[in-house]
Amino acid sequence: MDSLTLPALTRAAGTVRLPGSKSISNRMLLLAAVAQGTTEIRDLLDSDDTRVMLEALQKVGVGVTALGGNAWRVTGCDGVFPVKDADLFMGNAGTAIRPLTAALALSGGHYRLSGVPRMHERPIGDLVDGLLQIGADVRYTGNPGFPPLAIHPAQVKLAAPIRLRGDVSSQFLTALLMALPLAGEAAVIEMTTELISRPYVEITLNLMARFGVEVQRDGWLRFTIPAGQRYRSPGVLHVEGDASAASYFLAAGAIGGGPVRVEGVGSASIQGDVRFADALRAMGARIEWGENFIEARAPATGKLKAFDLDLNHIPDAAMTLAVAALFADGRCVLRNIASWRVKETDRIAAMATELRKLGAIVEEGSDWLAVSPPPTFQGGVAIDTYDDHRMAMCFALAALGGVAVTINDPACVNKTFPEFFDAFALIAAPVVAIDGPSASGKGTVAQRVANTLGFHFLDSGALYRLTALAAMKAGVALEDEAGVAALAGELPADFEGDRILLSGEDVTEGIRAEEVGVGASKVAALPAVRNALLARQRAYRRFPGLVADGRDMGSVVFPGAAAKVFLTASAAARAERRHKQLIAKGMPANMHALLQDLQERDARDAQRSVAPLRQCDDANLVDTTEMNIEAAVAAVMTIVRQQPL
Repeated sequence: MDSLTLPALTRAAGTVRLPGSKSISNRMLLLAAVAQGTTEIRDLLDSDDTRVMLEALQKVGVGVTALGGNAWRVTGCDGVFPVKDADLFMGNAGTAIRPLTAALALSGGHYRLSGVPRMHERPIGDLVDGLLQIGADVRYTGNPGFPPLAIHPAQVKLAAPIRLRGDVSSQFLTALLMALPLAGEAAVIEMTTELISRPYVEITLNLMARFGVEVQRDGWLRFTIPAGQRYRSPGVLHVEGDASAASYFLAAGAIGGGPVRVEGVGSASIQGDVRFADALRAMGARIEWGENFIEARAPATGKLKAFDLDLNHIPDAAMTLAVAALFADGRCVLRNIASWRVKETDRIAAMATELRKLGAIVEEGSDWLAVSPPPTFQGGVAIDTYDDHRMAMCFALAALGGVAVTINDPACVNKTFPEFFDAFALIAAPVVAIDGPSASGKGTVAQRVANTLGFHFLDSGALYRLTALAAMKAGVALEDEAGVAALAGELPADFEGDRILLSGEDVTEGIRAEEVGVGASKVAALPAVRNALLARQRAYRRFPGLVADGRDMGSVVFPGAAAKVFLTASAAARAERRHKQLIAKGMPANMHALLQDLQERDARDAQRSVAPLRQCDDANLVDTTEMNIEAAVAAVMTIVRQQPL
């Protein structure tokens, strides 16, 4: 898509499982490639930047095998890349081109590295200067100080310390630290300026240690790599969630009420960007930490507080604070962010330009940005993203100001988080939940409400009917909880317009059979089955919104739904409706039997221990006994329009 328009949003709540960290993923890949032995990396980030690294490693002869489920096997080359001549396209992946340049410079081969036009504007001169100091042969083939580069074989000497600037990017230090052990000699790096983004260097040192190489650090000024060390595979590694990506969802919780929980990072994380949560706490957000999760809620009272912070330690996550500043109670200042100027775009200039579109007053300096929130959000604006994934993800939060926001080039998030907008929808897309007893008309009403609003529609009853039908076809007893749950977890169901398919077979009418309906009621009472279908139901929550019909929609599946309706009617009225439906289809029907069946099903549904049939305390009751469909739809729409979606 050229653009994606997010609707006006007012709340955010839910849970997001984070993708793997880009910084950790690409570091692990390179260390596994140069190590002795085979490494299995699990939960690797699947994104443009990691694909660039994987393709480059394959081109230089490293054995890389996909194992499925974001797991990869890397057969290390013990410091010697087998292929000695290669052209490598690195896209716009700084975490790939910089450390790989250093490793290739010590590999005795001919290599040419290039990227997209913006990559050729991102500095790499400090790294090249460091490599030239030890005798490496790295040449610029375009503008001096920037890619593209040509690397030639050279005799490397580590007799003197490498003197390196650290005030542009910490990735230059990371690149040298990771590569120098390949020389087999003692190496020393001395910083000539203040080192920015130190937490990213800590990630590097932590991962090097996991592969058997220790670095001695004298503050942040001098780094010594003792001789005689070599990288050895630690066997199996897991990539923790991306802490930078966590910032968008935590900020959404702080802005949109919450709670929003991110899973995959927490108090045990090795990433400095988890400290973003501390910045939110300073703004008054309520933060809860776990070993592998962080949760954020809005302040107990009032708006988020204005801030004036040095953000050198979290430069990527700090971008999220610039947008969060729109929701603060005064002027916010972000300091020591000079590195923004040399990222995927000039982020200080880009951020200032786009924030002004929303009505903010923005001041900018060489290494700082000040944001005063708008008196009133400007809606309907189009945000340019400058081919920068973080611009797109940050500005999605602006829709929580209650205005529609269009994100241009939303696909730029593929760099690090291809599923970002789906994940954001899981906590922010508005939901209307409609529940009620069997034959109350909730399915028909819900579908018409969805059409009226232009929302997506979820008939959760169809999922349970499909599960029951799949069990019947497979010969699995409906009382076999484990067996039915296994089928539900892998349910081969597809929804194509008005057609419902099971393993490619059209079962639109088949799942409406009475025996399937009875079976659905039985399997829906099984806890393992409901758990198996829970994530699948939540995944239907997409922009611009969702109308979800079915049992426990408002209590369990979408407890934070913007509007909740309990649709009911007398058993006699429901039996009469069902009787008319069956007769219209030319099917035999007995009014007495239908009434008895509905009464028995109501009793069974109300008495079961799991998801009993009941009206949520915060749901609006609509009794349709005396209503036709049009009147029922109108009654529900009146309730929906009274709620801030």
